[in-house]
Amino acid sequence: MADEQTALLAHLMRRAGVGATQDELEALAGRPYEEVVEDLLHPERFAEPDDDVLFRYYPQMTAPDTTTASAGRWVYRMVNTRRPLEEKMALFWHHVFATAWFKSEHMLSMGSQIQTFREHGLGRMRDLLVALSRDPAMIYWLDNCENHADAPNENYGRELLELFSMGIGAYDETDVKMAGRAFTGWTFEQPIPLYPHGAYPARFVYRPEDHDDSEKTFLGHTGPFNGEDVIDIIVGQEATARFIARHLYNFFVADEPQVAAWSVQEPNNPEAIDTLATVFLEREGDLRAVMRTLLNADFFKQAQFAKVKSPAEFVAGVLKLSGTLGTATPLMGALQGAMGAMGQKLMDPPSVEGWHTGKEWIDGGTLMERVNFAVQQVGDPEAPGTRAVASRLADGDAPATESLVEGCLEAAGPLEASAETREALLAGAADGDHPQRVAKMLTLVVATPEYQFA
Repeated sequence: MADEQTALLAHLMRRAGVGATQDELEALAGRPYEEVVEDLLHPERFAEPDDDVLFRYYPQMTAPDTTTASAGRWVYRMVNTRRPLEEKMALFWHHVFATAWFKSEHMLSMGSQIQTFREHGLGRMRDLLVALSRDPAMIYWLDNCENHADAPNENYGRELLELFSMGIGAYDETDVKMAGRAFTGWTFEQPIPLYPHGAYPARFVYRPEDHDDSEKTFLGHTGPFNGEDVIDIIVGQEATARFIARHLYNFFVADEPQVAAWSVQEPNNPEAIDTLATVFLEREGDLRAVMRTLLNADFFKQAQFAKVKSPAEFVAGVLKLSGTLGTATPLMGALQGAMGAMGQKLMDPPSVEGWHTGKEWIDGGTLMERVNFAVQQVGDPEAPGTRAVASRLADGDAPATESLVEGCLEAAGPLEASAETREALLAGAADGDHPQRVAKMLTLVVATPEYQFA
């Protein structure tokens, strides 16, 4: 059984990344928890992932017109990065600011948006919202390119308030109209078509002649507001602090009800939301400060295995365990399809509302997809991660069945299995040589209910 410190560090790395190998956990074990958190909060301390090997050996993964290549590269990055929280924050904001490729069919813009989330995801909320409002993928997704001084379009202004910052009930229809008018003239320059010319990005353009610079009253403030003025007002609202705090809690701590219910259903842990919201307001939307509070809080440390892994977290975590994506492989091209079958097609959410999370990730079909994918990855005795587990357990003679079960549970989590699960694992222990026994036991472990939780 893993000691308490190892279990806590494993929990931290599952939530702030996609997990850690036993070797990685041992390297962290001698360091204070708070020091590990600071490294996670400061990704600039570590070199950025090097994608050159992908472009050199797998040119198909550079395709500019499909989510398949980009999603494969993103998962590869999640698994191998030394900046795990940077990628996890990008995934978090992709959930909140859900933007889909299926409307624009311009993958370069989608990729640029994910990079924006990496760059601003731990910065100030104000800067993040300004960058989002200037993002061509978002501008096209929510029709702000159709938002003109003489013909306002309210789509972006409405979702900025409802889904991206404050939540239902914190504003009225007049505020929506004023927000729409404030973002008139915020558009983008149409990129050159991908074919036959190649890949060209879209670029933000502000057209002052198309901006409504008349006086507006927004959330009780009056002035000739532009988009940045509206964002300044939004970030200072208590409703924004609480809404973002609840999103962070839902993603990093424990499953909440679906976002649509938040206006009528109280948080599961009101005190935790109060704590995070207070830091948000006191530090003027400093997301790094909010995340520091979250990751060091008792409510976070005590929430082990309290949330269902999203398909992206599940797939990347399995690959971390198996070691099958430690180097670039053709497997990257299959990951988008695998996650899509589990209910989450990265960079192509079903709507601006994004994905429903928690237990809604799991049904009979998606659970089968999870199990089949995980078994395929860890069930090969020659998979690097499976070999590493076998090597750890092969201290002298092959381990007894009880030690085999315990060792595989520790490698995959460490997981705290129920008595029923442990009994099933003991009954399912296979005969054969040691590597095969380990591979078989790992396939059983990744198929357990416990492994579906982070």
